[in-house]
Amino acid sequence: MLREVSLEEISDGRLYTLNDMAKLGCNDCAGCSSCCRGMGNTIVLDPYDVWRLTGGLGVSLQQLLAGHLELNVVDGIILPNLKLAGDSEQCTFLNGEGRCSIHPHRPGICRLFPLGRYYEEDGFHYILQTHECEKQNRTKVKIRKWMDTPDMERYDAFIVDWHAFLKKLRERLLPDTGAGPKQRETTEAAPKTSETALETDREALARSISMYILQQFYLLPYDTSRDFYRQYETRMAAAKEWSEKL
Repeated sequence: MLREVSLEEISDGRLYTLNDMAKLGCNDCAGCSSCCRGMGNTIVLDPYDVWRLTGGLGVSLQQLLAGHLELNVVDGIILPNLKLAGDSEQCTFLNGEGRCSIHPHRPGICRLFPLGRYYEEDGFHYILQTHECEKQNRTKVKIRKWMDTPDMERYDAFIVDWHAFLKKLRERLLPDTGAGPKQRETTEAAPKTSETALETDREALARSISMYILQQFYLLPYDTSRDFYRQYETRMAAAKEWSEKL
C-alpha cells in the first residue's frame, strides 16, 4: 500500500540495506500482538505470500478467502489482504495467547514490520518506522536475519519487479492530464456525457486489470513443491505481454 509521506515524518531518516543493523529486536514480541490489531486492510498479500501460505497450511487461496483473507481495492487494483475480526479488530490468525499461529508462513509485510520500503528508480531501501512498534529498548538485528526469508536477493528482486508492474498498471488508470491547449479546449467544451463515458471506460479497465491479476497471480494454484520464482517469472512474462495490449 503506497504512502505519500516524507521520510522525516515516519522514520529515523536513515536508508538501510539487507546487511545493515537496525533496532528491531523486541524479545520475540513476548505476546504483545499490538501490531496484529487494528491494521485495517493494510496487510496486503503479494504472490509470494500466497505461495508461502497455501504451501505452509496445505490449503487453497479460495479456502483462505472463506475465512482468513478478503479482497479490497488497493490504489485502484483489487488485491487480497488479511482479514480482521472481533471488537479489537485482530488478525484472524492470532491465537488465544496473542501469538501468530502461522508465524513460519506469515506474509512479507508482517516480516517487514516495523521496517518499511522506500522505493527509488532502480529498487528500494529499507527504512525504520519510528511510530509503529510500541516496544521500547529494542536491540539491533541484521535486517537480512529479521526478514527470515530464504534467498533474500531473489526475494527483493521479486518485490521490485512486482511493485513496478503494479505501478505501471495503476498509471494506466489515472485520468489523462497531459492534454495540450487544443485538447483541453475540446475537452472543456465536450458534453458531460463524454466525461462520464471516460470514467466508465476507466472503471471497466480497472475491473479488467483486477480480474486478470487475481486469476494470473493468485487464484491459479502454484505448485508449492516447486521454486516460486520460476513460476512467477513465467506468469509475469505472460502478464507483461497482456498488459502491452491494453
